[in-house]
Amino acid sequence: MTTTPTASERAAAQAYLRLVETARAVLADPGLAPAAGVYLASPLAEADEALRRAGFAGNEARLLRLAAGLRDDTVPDAS
Repeated sequence: MTTTPTASERAAAQAYLRLVETARAVLADPGLAPAAGVYLASPLAEADEALRRAGFAGNEARLLRLAAGLRDDTVPDAS
């Protein structure tokens, strides 16, 4: 059964993906990796707040399904 994500769930999944993509880019570049904390502080704070607003604490499985759907562009728009 497919459920449509709420706007806050979609925002949380998008913030999570931005964090993952930023972390990959920073850690893949030997010049940026030593300063990873500086580069990741903002996306980490954004993701943390979005996850809290969406109530994903303890519901990581749903978050990961939504994030995978966004990557595959299969999650319907919640608006």
